[in-house]
Amino acid sequence: MPEKVKLAYLLAGGCAGCDMAVVDLSETLLDVLPQLEIVFWAPTVADVKYKDLEAMPDGSIDVGLVAGMVRLSEQEHMVKVMRRKCKTLIALGICASMGGIPGMANMHSKKEIFDTAYFDTFSTDNPEGVVPRTNCLVDGKYELTLPDFYEKVRSVASVVDVDYLTGGCPPHHSFIGAALTAVLEGKLPPRGSWLTGGKAVCDVCKRNPALQGKERELIQDIKRVTDGEPEQDKCLLQEGYICLGPVTQGDCNAQCPNVNMPCRGCGGPIPGVKDFGLRAVSAIAASMTDEKLVDKIDCPAKLFYRYSLPSSILGGKLK
Repeated sequence: MPEKVKLAYLLAGGCAGCDMAVVDLSETLLDVLPQLEIVFWAPTVADVKYKDLEAMPDGSIDVGLVAGMVRLSEQEHMVKVMRRKCKTLIALGICASMGGIPGMANMHSKKEIFDTAYFDTFSTDNPEGVVPRTNCLVDGKYELTLPDFYEKVRSVASVVDVDYLTGGCPPHHSFIGAALTAVLEGKLPPRGSWLTGGKAVCDVCKRNPALQGKERELIQDIKRVTDGEPEQDKCLLQEGYICLGPVTQGDCNAQCPNVNMPCRGCGGPIPGVKDFGLRAVSAIAASMTDEKLVDKIDCPAKLFYRYSLPSSILGGKLK
């Protein structure tokens, strides 16, 4: 019987949506489990401690999956431990690969975030002005510690060298299944690559005019998703709904456009794109009949950099 592939899974800072996507593999997961030895899965599934992973020999784990982003010192430490222990490390999901939704917090300082969380909101009652501290002495004898809250969100890929990146918020379970199968069969692309089918959302979207034998029309107006229901099977972008399908990886099979929701870019950039937001701005601007339409886009920074701000060339410079 061939030796099982040792697999580790770590959720850094995130919502555990990627964990749920793995569980959604259902029958596929049952098919691959006999070939896997799960040696670590924290903090959501297995009853293991960080010290269990720290005690394993370096390079003793064949494949590591890391989901979520890095905001705390604890997350940074564990991501670095995973890097040392795993021969192959995969950033699972757009948070790990580019920062994801939590990365939009980089538009605000740590002080602004703490002020909102612990002082300024209507429901907050904090007369003593208590805020999280990394060290605290309770009853004069019990020393408690908390992880340091860093100034900025970072992607896992910017903290350690990852071997592969994946998109999705979360990745579709079928895509995770294909990635695991590729790992087990040793059919992986060159290290540093995105694990993707290589097609854009538009390439797999049934609304794409090109796939319907029609000419693509330019955008004549800007609409929000609350501005009525889109026409059935018509390109959302042509109707004026800002859809980032032209520049986003389509491993999701265009699930959002299929239910009348414009693509927001969680799949990550199509191959060859270094800054997702800039490429998206360029693609959308080139599709407009009048550049003044740009002024009608509500909060463009949070639209175009919704999932990728920490990994953009803007980084923490955006205010």
